[in-house]
Amino acid sequence: MKPARRGTGKIDESSLPMRDGSEPAHGQESGPGYARGSVAYRCLTIAMLFAGFSTFSMLYSVQPLLPLFAAEYGLSAEAASLAVSVGTGALALGILIAGVASDRLGRRPLMVFAMMSAGACTFVAAIAPGWPSLLALRLLTGLALAGVPAVAMAYVAEEVRGHDVGSAMGLYIAGSALGGMGGRLIASLVASVGGWRWAVGAVGVLGLVMAEAFRRLAPPSRGFIPRLARQGGTLELLRDRALPLLYMEAFVLMGVFVTVYNYAGFRLMGPPYLLSQAAVGAVFLLYIVGSASSAWFGALAGRIGRRRIFLVTVLILIAGVGITSARPLALFILGIGVVTAGFFGAHSIASSWVGRRALHNRGQAAALYLFAYYLGSSVLGSAGGVAWTKAGWQGVTWFCLALGAVALAGAVALARVAPLSIPDPQPKAPVEA
Repeated sequence: MKPARRGTGKIDESSLPMRDGSEPAHGQESGPGYARGSVAYRCLTIAMLFAGFSTFSMLYSVQPLLPLFAAEYGLSAEAASLAVSVGTGALALGILIAGVASDRLGRRPLMVFAMMSAGACTFVAAIAPGWPSLLALRLLTGLALAGVPAVAMAYVAEEVRGHDVGSAMGLYIAGSALGGMGGRLIASLVASVGGWRWAVGAVGVLGLVMAEAFRRLAPPSRGFIPRLARQGGTLELLRDRALPLLYMEAFVLMGVFVTVYNYAGFRLMGPPYLLSQAAVGAVFLLYIVGSASSAWFGALAGRIGRRRIFLVTVLILIAGVGITSARPLALFILGIGVVTAGFFGAHSIASSWVGRRALHNRGQAAALYLFAYYLGSSVLGSAGGVAWTKAGWQGVTWFCLALGAVALAGAVALARVAPLSIPDPQPKAPVEA
């Protein structure tokens, strides 16, 4: 069978398993992609765990510190949330540039540079002399980090065999969940002892260590071919029936998730709970649930079908938001855990779905998805602060439920989109995209 040509509606051969369906021997990674069980595959997945951990730990480590920023600088909740929103907003814009640049310059070198630069910016932020300079360094951190998520999906899709892409992306998302948990937890624990400056500095050092680990482990690219962005590539992606819906889902689901975590600390440190900074940080241990759910739902979607499982994850997230409206502390924490499980399951499915659906211009497709994803974090995360200021946690709940309703409508629409026809030399189950 000849490799499909561009523009035929068929997937590139580089994303398919070996022609004879065989697996390379241990340490022998022949063929168009690294296969599960090979040495290079294991190194790649571990490196992606570090990449996800590093990105989310640096990006969101300031989230549990928002009450401390508000107290030190005399800020409102929504103003303090700019420490998160400025970083994610800059990242969203940077992704549009990084995704296109990676199509020309390469995935792995850009990721190494991004992780090193973000670690340095985060470390310097620990000695920022005031609120404006802290925000400026958060902006630079977001811009630097853009080179990781903009490239990760394309890097995995190009270097891993077709049937193993979902599992590899699930592990990257799991690393993101662990990083989100670890960065927030470390920041909370260090801040409870030495203040927020020591907390931010510690996360910066951790980010630099993770960057070096990624540089040493990530295997060289074999499926990457330098290319300029195809003329009209963005319009081609937006004409697809599923991709715009997936971008919309990224925007609203991330908005729900960040809003819940942005303002949970304000609720928990206030009456009637009056929890300490360290205790609030412990809430982020719930990210373990997200780490497990991303890998589990990613694998389940591969067996049962991503359309049905994605709808389930959105319903789970909505249910979690409803549970957080309860007054008892145990139910509030349970609700956050359910939101976490639903969100990471949905993100794992949607991100791998984009990689499978975009037959061409994968870098651009990933960039648009993540632009919407982090724009939701920036815009909707800050908008949720207005709901908190106006109506407390009940306002946050209704705001997130409204976003959840939009996500549910999008999931139903996605379930009705017909899969693309993608040939598989050795199909074990229908391959949908």
